[in-house]
Amino acid sequence: MITTDILIIGAGPTGLFTVFEAGLLKLKCHLIDALPIPGGQCAEIYPKKPIYDIPGFPDVLAGDLVDNLMKQIEPFEPTFTLGERAETITKLEDGSFIVTTNKGTKHHAPIVAIAGGLGSFEPRKPQLEELSKFEDKGVEYIIKDPEIYRDKRVVIAGGGDSALDWSIFLADVASEVTLIHRRNEFRGALDSVEKVQELKNLGKINLITPAEVKGILGEDHVTGVAIEKKGEDPFIVDTDHFIPLFGLSPKLGPIGDWGLEIEKNAIKVDNTLDYQTNIPGIYAIGDVNTYPGKLKLILCGFHEATLMCQSAYKRIFPDKKYVMKYTTVGGVEGFDGTKKQAPKAIVKAIV
Repeated sequence: MITTDILIIGAGPTGLFTVFEAGLLKLKCHLIDALPIPGGQCAEIYPKKPIYDIPGFPDVLAGDLVDNLMKQIEPFEPTFTLGERAETITKLEDGSFIVTTNKGTKHHAPIVAIAGGLGSFEPRKPQLEELSKFEDKGVEYIIKDPEIYRDKRVVIAGGGDSALDWSIFLADVASEVTLIHRRNEFRGALDSVEKVQELKNLGKINLITPAEVKGILGEDHVTGVAIEKKGEDPFIVDTDHFIPLFGLSPKLGPIGDWGLEIEKNAIKVDNTLDYQTNIPGIYAIGDVNTYPGKLKLILCGFHEATLMCQSAYKRIFPDKKYVMKYTTVGGVEGFDGTKKQAPKAIVKAIV
C-alpha cells in the first residue's frame, strides 16, 4: 500500500506543479499516470510543440516545460506509479481514500487530486475513405518530432491552436507549409491568427480557406491531397505529409464511474473556493474539470492547483494555522530540512 498526503491522478504539467505547491505546505505527493513517463501529453505526444502562454516564457517547448517542472519539484521528492491507470476508488470511514490501479497497485491518501488533463483520448479523424491506408505513410495526427518534416512539403488541416501553432513552427522547418481550414475564421488565439496571416503575406505559408481536404493521393506514401474550395473547382496540392489537427476526443475512462458529477465529459467543480468535486476530499484541476468561465489553459491549471493545495492543507490539518510569506531570494526547504535554490518570486507557506 502506497501512502501519501495528496494522491495526484495525472502527471501532466498541472499535476507536476501541484507537487510544488503542496511541497511548500510540507505535504507529500504521489502521482499516478497511465503513460510510462511524467509530463502527460506534453512529454508523450508533442514534446517539441511550442507553448506561448506560460508566464515568463515568450515560448517554451512542451518537453522543456516538463523538464523544468520536474527540476522544480525535486526538493519535494515526489513518487510515481507510471504505466498504470487509476481504476477504482473507495472512501474509508475516516474520509480518506484508497485508489487501485488496473494492475492492482493500491494507494491511500486523505486527498485525491484528479489532474488527468483530457483523460484518455484519441485524435479526431476526418472522414476520408483512404485515410487509414496512409497512416504512418505520410498521414500523422500528432507531431512528436518536427525534424521529420525538415525540407518536406506539409499540408495541415484544422482551425484551432494546434493547427495554427504548428503551421507557424513548421514554416521555418518544412520546404512548404499549406494550412487548410473549412472556415475563414479560426478558433485559435488572435496572436497566432495574425502571425499566420503575416507568414502568408511573406510567402512562407499557403493559406487556403474556406476549403476542405476531400481525398488523399499516393501509392505507398502520400503524394498529394485533393481540395475543394468554396466557389472553385476541386484541385490538388502536392505534399509529402498530411496532418489533420482536429483536436482530441477525450474520455474520462474509469474515473467517470466514481460517482463524480460530470458535465460534457468533464468533472464539475466548485470554482468559488477550491475546485473540489461533489465528493468532499476529491478535487479536479486542469483540463479535466469544468465550471462557469472555464479556460483550458496550462496556466489556469497552475492557478487551480495552488488554491486546491491550500484547501487540502486545511482539510488535513483543520486545527493548524499558517502564515503566507513571500520570498524572492530564498531557497526551497526540502523534506530533509536542507535548503535548495528556488526559482525567484515563489510563495512559501510557513506552517
